[in-house]
Amino acid sequence: MASTAILDDDPAVIEQRLAEDLAHADQALFHMGPILRHLLGNDDTSIFSDEVIARVRGIMADLARQLVQALGEAAGHRDAAGWAHEAGPGLAEMLTGNKALLDHVHMLALEWQLTDRLHGRQGIDPVLPPMLQELIASPDPDVAARGMNLLAAQARTGQGLRRMQLPLAELPHELHQMAMIAMHAYVADDPAGRDAAEIAEAALRKARLAATSRLDLLAYSVSLPQSGGERPLDIEHSGAALFLTALSVRTGLTREMAIMCTTESQMARFFLAMIAAGARQEQIATAFAAFFPETIAPPVPAGLTPARAGAMLTGAHGGAGG
Repeated sequence: MASTAILDDDPAVIEQRLAEDLAHADQALFHMGPILRHLLGNDDTSIFSDEVIARVRGIMADLARQLVQALGEAAGHRDAAGWAHEAGPGLAEMLTGNKALLDHVHMLALEWQLTDRLHGRQGIDPVLPPMLQELIASPDPDVAARGMNLLAAQARTGQGLRRMQLPLAELPHELHQMAMIAMHAYVADDPAGRDAAEIAEAALRKARLAATSRLDLLAYSVSLPQSGGERPLDIEHSGAALFLTALSVRTGLTREMAIMCTTESQMARFFLAMIAAGARQEQIATAFAAFFPETIAPPVPAGLTPARAGAMLTGAHGGAGG
């Protein structure tokens, strides 16, 4: 966001610079997917960090392993888990070829890297931030119970991602369906495999419908009346996961795009998203100090209302939906 280090007081000039920065951010997004797919298929990890690339590759392999294990169990394999670990990389490659699934896993890896950095740099609790403590202490037993469930989900997800693991039931419903489609395609040439895939899909769908994922619990938490107002946009109060969810809900950005906004190339988009979400200048400054410690947040230009900032986001290449 170097070009938006605002030295001009003319709101029209400031808004034009923000629009130009947003266009540059769009170009970075446009090239992200093809670059990531290239890196996952090759040893050159110079563009994205080794940690993120390794985690994405590992999670994709883990999702494929779970699908193959489900196939083995449906086919009556004696050691489905062991067989799944020995299965070839074909299904993982098919999953990696799905842009929506790849983007989701990539952003989860970035989210956890960001969470660790915020913990180390500013002491923001990765599992139990103040906002979640308040939900757990709620006099409403349902809210308190869901708060405890979110606490467990946060801890479980953190441990899993460090091990490069993600349960299939943690995928959003539409991505879970995409994984089912990939599983069917994987065994499409084998009649016995096709039969096993039908049985496996039924079992996996039942498990997903019975599960309340971490993302479901986060969305519920930021929708509560006591989560209204500006507090969820205070990164030190809400912590990374709830902050990113609130930013997504309040702007119409996908959660993946909200996470992407915290990267260097998307600084202008993040600035506009904070304005669109209704954040105060102090909250924007605090968020910049957390996510972009070497950059001072510019002042919100006069006349750049939340509605106008939201319209700029929607009109950009990334769009509100990412």
